[in-house]
Amino acid sequence: MARTMWDSSVGKKTVMAVSGLIMLLYLVAHMIGNLKIYFGAGEFNHYAHWLRTIGEPFMHYAWTLWLIRIVLVIAVAAHATSAYQLSRRDIKARPSKYVHSRPRASYATRTMRWGGIILGLFIVWHILDLTTGTVHPGGFQEGHPYQNVVDTFSTWYGNVVYIVAMLALGLHIRHGFWSAAQTLGVGSRARDRALKAVADILALLLTAGFIAVPVGVMTGVVS
Repeated sequence: MARTMWDSSVGKKTVMAVSGLIMLLYLVAHMIGNLKIYFGAGEFNHYAHWLRTIGEPFMHYAWTLWLIRIVLVIAVAAHATSAYQLSRRDIKARPSKYVHSRPRASYATRTMRWGGIILGLFIVWHILDLTTGTVHPGGFQEGHPYQNVVDTFSTWYGNVVYIVAMLALGLHIRHGFWSAAQTLGVGSRARDRALKAVADILALLLTAGFIAVPVGVMTGVVS
């Protein structure tokens, strides 16, 4: 039954919707945590340490954090795989271009695919920068996330990469949230306006919240 569901377009859209909502919940929590940087190095570093001690003593050190990471990896893989396969099906279903060259879809809809690729590349860069320190500028300091964040956003390219990715994220959320609601049967003619408003607000808040961190470093508020 699971294989039959996965092979269907409806099944793949459901996987996309559920995995997308899982990532959305994580993004909300992640943004709130990121904004703690405005309360100083002590508070931000303490928050980063707390993430590794969640569930103690029942859970061993960093086990809960790794569990969250595993769930996110599965969600990202499921989201990307279903998106790619649905895209291939869409292309095969219409091998010739539309007669009307003028696109009727919204800007967010037309850029969902490219936005997904940008976000995928950004995730890799973000992990290599602030988790492993592989591409981190200025010398990565294990256990000092506040200084690592400041180092990253003290470079012009760190700001450009991050802000472009967050703008792509905002467009992705704006369209993705509404699409997920339709796929899961929450949407209706009466609720469409409210759902689109929620999607707009979520996209705006998350984009502004994430971009507030590099802006804080660039303006010297965070230093």
